[in-house]
Amino acid sequence: MCWSTKIKKYIFKQISGAKGMQSSKQKSTDKHYKYETKALPEQTSLTENNQNTDYLQIEQLLQALALQLPKHHNQIEQLKIWRQITERLENLPLHSRRLTAIIEPGSLSFQYASYPFCQLMGIDRIDEVEAQPKIKLNELFSDWDNTRLEKLYRLQILHWVLKQLYQIDTANLQFQNYSVISTVNSTKNSEVCHIEFWFCSDQLKVTRVDKKIDEFVDFNLQSMSNSEQAAWLIQPENIEMLAQNLKLENYQIEGLLLLEGLDVTVKEKKRKLIQLLVEPESLVEKEKFQPIEKLMRSLFRADDMMLLRNEGEKQFKLFIGSEFLTRAPYPKVYSTLSLENSPILKTATKNQIQNIPELESNCPTEYEQNLSQKGFRSLLIIPIVIKPAAPQEEVGLAEILGIVGLMSNHPRNFNFSDYKNAEDLIPAFIAAVRQTIQQRFTNIRNIHPAVEWRFLQEAERRRWGLPPETIVFEDVYPLYGICDIRGSSTERNRAIQSDILAQFRLGLAIVEAVCQKQDSALCNQLRQDMLEYIKSLEERVSVDTEITALEYLRCRVEVYFDYFVKCGDTIKAAVEAYRAACDNNHHSVYQERERYDQMLHKINYHLQNTWEKWQRQMQQIIPHHCDFEATDGIDHMMYVGKSINSEFNQFHLSSLRYDQLRAICDCARTAIRLKAESEEPILGVVHLILVQNSTIDIYHNESTERLFDVKGSHDIRYEIVKKRIDKGVDKDTKERITQPGMLTVVYSTDEEWEEYEQYFRYLVREGWVEDKLETGLIEPLQGVSGLRYVRAKVLLSEEVESNQK
Repeated sequence: MCWSTKIKKYIFKQISGAKGMQSSKQKSTDKHYKYETKALPEQTSLTENNQNTDYLQIEQLLQALALQLPKHHNQIEQLKIWRQITERLENLPLHSRRLTAIIEPGSLSFQYASYPFCQLMGIDRIDEVEAQPKIKLNELFSDWDNTRLEKLYRLQILHWVLKQLYQIDTANLQFQNYSVISTVNSTKNSEVCHIEFWFCSDQLKVTRVDKKIDEFVDFNLQSMSNSEQAAWLIQPENIEMLAQNLKLENYQIEGLLLLEGLDVTVKEKKRKLIQLLVEPESLVEKEKFQPIEKLMRSLFRADDMMLLRNEGEKQFKLFIGSEFLTRAPYPKVYSTLSLENSPILKTATKNQIQNIPELESNCPTEYEQNLSQKGFRSLLIIPIVIKPAAPQEEVGLAEILGIVGLMSNHPRNFNFSDYKNAEDLIPAFIAAVRQTIQQRFTNIRNIHPAVEWRFLQEAERRRWGLPPETIVFEDVYPLYGICDIRGSSTERNRAIQSDILAQFRLGLAIVEAVCQKQDSALCNQLRQDMLEYIKSLEERVSVDTEITALEYLRCRVEVYFDYFVKCGDTIKAAVEAYRAACDNNHHSVYQERERYDQMLHKINYHLQNTWEKWQRQMQQIIPHHCDFEATDGIDHMMYVGKSINSEFNQFHLSSLRYDQLRAICDCARTAIRLKAESEEPILGVVHLILVQNSTIDIYHNESTERLFDVKGSHDIRYEIVKKRIDKGVDKDTKERITQPGMLTVVYSTDEEWEEYEQYFRYLVREGWVEDKLETGLIEPLQGVSGLRYVRAKVLLSEEVESNQK
């Protein structure tokens, strides 16, 4: 227990006992009796650096107090002693921000208020000893309505009612610690203050005037077990019901309430700022930005606010106040080169808040000189930066969205507290920028963290009314790989064929039953149509069979079911069998397709888990974009280069390429184990990586749903190869270049093979693949020729261990 809590408990123990009674030395009839209190010992200097010393001094103070308190004393004397205590405690460093007052239960009138309390409220010192007129809470706080005040009071009384009359300990529920925040127009400050108030009542005694009145009888509290009471009382709505049901007029309350307060003006301003910033269009609409600017200037005691906006093209544009909302015609533009020596740009690249206390003596560039000429003497710089995906010492210019500056006409205006306040607001500023992504790039589903900074930057540019710029990443290396489920299309067609044939045969059984029951020419023709349809389905199914066949049944057979069920029990049973087989979300026979879907999901699920594990590891090498898709297997498309992350170098590329090979080998192992362990037949998976040693340019095309497209005819060739390579065959053997359980790498040049031959040696050494490599030329694809491939069998880890033995 902290020493301040001990003090509070001790004080209440001393001043709250035997209220209204006089000591044995006092005559009950002597209304003019004056209680003689000795002066408390002088307080020595207390510091926060030595709490042990502080605690001993407080103990000495309280021991002296205890000697002066008789066992019984009246309320006037309690207040006298309490005044000495609070005045002494007010001067302690750890209590300097605390406001205190003593409140009389029932009337909620002030009996005493500390000097800081009275000073803040702009009133004379409240001291009941001086017999001043009583001031009530609702008279002192204009916005503190009776409902909130009454709720505070009721919760305090409820705590003691439950504890003393029902023997229910509510200490762990903490509802008696409810607080309210009130706005105070202080004479001490020109601006409104926000004060959080709460009651403390360590020792109150409550008794019912009429003991027959029990307002809680309908809640059956006394019939509940302790655990049931705890479970019921933990619900806030139940506590509020009890508090509201209290019949306060039926209680006699002895003791005093301590009202405590804390100035939370800064906290409230930050809360309001964050709330305003995260609203949509908070930095776009003038009506929303103006209160943000006003609060920022108030919080930091600033005379003005500025925005230094990253315009791209290595230049920044300066706006003072809300000029950017009014489209200021001639804002000042600074090139990156002109800001090279500026502390503004340096602190932004380091993503650190900076205080310039003496602007006049720190004007290395034209930017600072212009601010100084405008009369500003100190500056607080807050960088708005999209943090890189991987930690690094400095951020690139592209990742700097802008810089918020608070300016003051006075030197040394900003202090250490302003650093903390600025840090707390930065995430909200970033969130405000992120909001614009959904508004400016509504067709984007997922933006990878490695490239998100560029989308945020463009969104920010457009937010400020600048013309759109195409998002382009130049000279990036593509790394494409695929794990394709071999024969998935054939298996899908087989499942469709099996389900539709089963449904047609159930329909045929209904029609034949009707034909046996009655001689109907229409029914006989319908039977012949269905027999012909079944024969064609047995021969083959096409792409649209799944739709056209089911539509045929609905329009030619199912429309007659309501009539058929009335034609006899045998026909009714056949219709019910048809309907039961189609009783699912697909409203058709879906048994074989369901098995196929589950198989596909199972393979994709395990392949995806394996790949994502490796992808997290690969992102640690260097942040890069990775597009992932799962359909009949999984495929990935990675882009890496300096335009995505400025730290990129050749080692990162080589590391990523080798880890891509290892990741695909691990996916192959996953597929092999899955096939071996599955009780149901499962398809094999083939694995391929496409190599390209030359870079490409990618851009975001806002007219498509894809995140990136490639630019230029040379780059489009790579996209064509991607789409067709999985169907590639060996030029001589006509065998598919991809085989289940094998890793296939496709390349074009000797230079590419020289690099990947080295990687294959590493894979063999690590036990990923066999040392026997198969190579060949790929049959020319439409528009593409000259491709080669190499493949090797992927080894399971068990096989590697066996070979080593």
